[in-house]
Amino acid sequence: MELISVFASAGQLEAEMIKAFLEAKGIEVVLNQESIGRTIGLSTGRLGKVDVLVPESQAVEATEYLRAMINGEYENLDENTFSKEDNEESQT
Repeated sequence: MELISVFASAGQLEAEMIKAFLEAKGIEVVLNQESIGRTIGLSTGRLGKVDVLVPESQAVEATEYLRAMINGEYENLDENTFSKEDNEESQT
């Protein structure tokens, strides 16, 4: 399976958030960082960069989700955005 980098984050924390977002959308994700950067906990520069990799077959879809996220399409959701069933499920 060929993996394609769809995002380069500044550190592990940002990469983990991107990974969780894409996985919630059904995208398979692998994170890749230089081992010394992970060991030391760097979040800047070449050693701090974490590549977010997805299967080539899902790269276009992942890129579209990331573009929408960066453009703020998932921000400022009010309580009316979610259906009554979603709210009931989260309370149980």
